[in-house]
Amino acid sequence: MKRKGLLLFLCALLAVGSIGGAAFAADQVRIGVVAPITGQNAIGGQYIKNGVELAVKEFAPDGLDIGGKIYEVKVLFEDNENKPDITANAFRKLIDQNEVVAIVGPDASSTSLAGGPIAQSAEVPVVTTFATNPKVTEVGDYIFRACFIDPFQGSVMAKYVMENLKVTKAAVLYNNGNDFSKGLTEYFKQNFEAMGGEIVALEAYGGSDIRDFNAQLNNIKASGAEVLYLPNAFFETGLQMNQARKAGINVPFVGGDGWDSPDLPKIAAGAEEGAAFTAAFSHEAKRPEVQAFVEKYQQTYGTVPNSNAVLSYEATAIVLRGLRDAGKVSGPALRDAIAAIDIDLPSGKIKFDEKRNPQKAAVIMQFAGGTTTYVTTINP
Repeated sequence: MKRKGLLLFLCALLAVGSIGGAAFAADQVRIGVVAPITGQNAIGGQYIKNGVELAVKEFAPDGLDIGGKIYEVKVLFEDNENKPDITANAFRKLIDQNEVVAIVGPDASSTSLAGGPIAQSAEVPVVTTFATNPKVTEVGDYIFRACFIDPFQGSVMAKYVMENLKVTKAAVLYNNGNDFSKGLTEYFKQNFEAMGGEIVALEAYGGSDIRDFNAQLNNIKASGAEVLYLPNAFFETGLQMNQARKAGINVPFVGGDGWDSPDLPKIAAGAEEGAAFTAAFSHEAKRPEVQAFVEKYQQTYGTVPNSNAVLSYEATAIVLRGLRDAGKVSGPALRDAIAAIDIDLPSGKIKFDEKRNPQKAAVIMQFAGGTTTYVTTINP
């Protein structure tokens, strides 16, 4: 009976220690990261994980000084599989069970819009890495982003098409089930038409699980388009490029920052050659801050970083610097500190406007020989 009683007592202690935040040390600050660790964009999730870990290593190597006390930084990763419903559950787990003080990510507009309201209601600051739709930060004053927004990158590519490709008739193939794709289509169309261009074909498909685009591509081929804008994720775009070339569409391809993945050329199988897209970052840019980051990343991971890597690094740096400046572990204090932040990072200086968006440059990248090359930088 004594042994049984002792066993029950120990089990009770373990149960208490696993509930809510009771299992966490008082001198530990927890940051959640929501990213696609598995699924179609798992490679993007790996870049995000690398960027987050590199930022913690650099900005809090021996802990983080918050109000004169050193806190251990604990990063908790949650896999959202790039799906809105799983993202919402991940946010609830991180906030309700893990008691995180902030969340980094997600890296897509649709998933950020699913998680943002949950964090806003709980007064937990979010710095999304790659969610470019303007609606993301409009959720509330706890939602920030580390990237530029779609109105800017839409205008950048419209200008590039008009001035560099010197064509005036464009077709668009977009994902009608994705907020990023719909938004970028809208802003490219607005800017291209304002500059005197004409959208001769506007073709939609119904979700990221679609694999056959031939019906839409046949309409585009018949439209007389001189360029095809593909504002979609890399795992969709690669298929679209390949099928377009097989359908006899030989015009240039252009697109947005969803293309920035080393897996796109593998999917497109050569059809991406010469295609240009807007991106947040190029490892070839000559700024000293860029080259210093690239060197650190290569030394640590053995490969060059892409936009996912640098934006997750920067989002994490913003949270860590914000905690230091806040002087206490508090959602409202951290929100105010992030809103006032002024920090130099690899992609440029970070200061937030009244809508919690940074004013950042975009780069134009081009595929050549199975990899990307830097073309130019466009400032806001």
